[in-house]
Amino acid sequence: MTDVDSGSQAIVLVLFTALVTVTLMMCVMAGPERDDLTNFYTGYRSLTPLKNGLAIAGDYISAATVLSTTGIIALAGYDGYVLAVSTALSLVLLMFLMAEPLRNAGKFTMGDVLARNMPGRAVRIAACVVTLAATLPFLVVQLSGAGSLLTFILDMPHGAGARTACIVIVGCLMIIYAALGGMRGTALLQMIKIVILLGTSVVVAALVLNRFDWSPGELVRAAQQGSGTGPAFLQQGLQLGTSFGDRLDFIGLQITVVLGVACLPHITMRLYSAQDVPAVRRSMSWAVGTVTTFCLLVIIVGTGAAALVGSRSIIAADPHGRTSVLMLSQALGGAHASAGATILYSAVAGMVFITLLSSVAGMTLAAASSLAHDLFAHAARRGQAEPRTEMTVAAWTSVAVGTVAITLATLVQNWDVGVLTTLAICIGASAVAPALTYSLFWRGFTRTGLLATLYGGASCALVLMVFSEAVSGTPSAVFPNADFHWFPMQSTGLVSIPFGYLAGWLGSRLDHGRRAADSRESRRLYDEGEARLLAAAE
Repeated sequence: MTDVDSGSQAIVLVLFTALVTVTLMMCVMAGPERDDLTNFYTGYRSLTPLKNGLAIAGDYISAATVLSTTGIIALAGYDGYVLAVSTALSLVLLMFLMAEPLRNAGKFTMGDVLARNMPGRAVRIAACVVTLAATLPFLVVQLSGAGSLLTFILDMPHGAGARTACIVIVGCLMIIYAALGGMRGTALLQMIKIVILLGTSVVVAALVLNRFDWSPGELVRAAQQGSGTGPAFLQQGLQLGTSFGDRLDFIGLQITVVLGVACLPHITMRLYSAQDVPAVRRSMSWAVGTVTTFCLLVIIVGTGAAALVGSRSIIAADPHGRTSVLMLSQALGGAHASAGATILYSAVAGMVFITLLSSVAGMTLAAASSLAHDLFAHAARRGQAEPRTEMTVAAWTSVAVGTVAITLATLVQNWDVGVLTTLAICIGASAVAPALTYSLFWRGFTRTGLLATLYGGASCALVLMVFSEAVSGTPSAVFPNADFHWFPMQSTGLVSIPFGYLAGWLGSRLDHGRRAADSRESRRLYDEGEARLLAAAE
């Protein structure tokens, strides 16, 4: 339970209500007409580079980045610092390598990019399957975390009933945002979120530094003491261990984050809403600057939580440290029930709430768009669906995706589902990243190679994750009392990423070889036929 008075709880509830009311009104007002696909999927590409960049940054910075990364920094120090830097580097990689080609190749969804040179139902179905595989785990994690965090913020009993109610409320709101707002409505939501997020984080980081006379050295020394780990706070190994295998696992996790996070479908979908190539370049510049600034603030906030709250108190509230930023706001607010403490806690609580809402809304829109555009309009209707019909399907698939996510989040709310975040990022790095890279930069990439990359990379990541140490065999696993693991890592990237690229290359090579053999056989049969005709003529 939180140490917050009833007056603060009342202010938090009023703030939550105001945020929901304002954002819902904006989504409805910005929502598309029922037969306007371009508006629904891209918002007419009417956003300026600044607004689109803020929307990209808002989609990119999920609740996992805000809460989990801050908690990892507070508990594991150096390992969390590297994770924050890797998160920023992923967007930099997207900006320099794929942003402009994606804008040129894409129309509405990832399936449009992949099917540009390789049209067909199989490609559309595969793109939809991988999109769902990468977004649904994230949705379940965000909703499950929303249940625990909102009960903590509102000082409600941490029973299953209260958490389920919070999950259902947040889930219903995300369905409404995605179904009614479309790309433009959710973009406005992301812009509101990123402004609140940056503003609140700047204030908290400034208060942390002010507490230590603006001396980073003093802050770090206090964090070493508060974490109880001493010099190890600035050394790799507190999160995963220090053995050779643990170091490999750590390296694999960072590679996976760099390659996978920015390639997730709900991130790349934002690029298609840019007006043109110069606009997407400027949008990405704003997005990279915003995300980099936020990651620096996260490092300060996480270190401040270790210094001022302490690892024991953080772990007692949540073993993964996801409540550390809320507890830090209480520590910085001054005397209990003071105006300063109430205002700061309410601001941070509002930041967490809007982050949860916007994160799940963007992912729901990406999943629903792929189902409606790739699976229904192109795979089922072969591109002949009426715009009004496709819009209706998109709205109902938002409801379907949201309902499935709510149901799954409710069922697993007592589990440690953080592994699903790793799984989603691994699928992004092992299936989506290789497919986009090959499709955009390799002319020899074929349909067989594409399907092998998408299905092979995603399946490899899924199988390895199920039988990894993150699921069973260790005290911190999802099933700590079971042991069926044979993959000795908690992240699959070191194996599944090369597998995804290799599957695409082999599939394309085999396809080329088969086509060459078919061509030679056709030529042989043609020559034999010509010879028989000549013989008959003689």
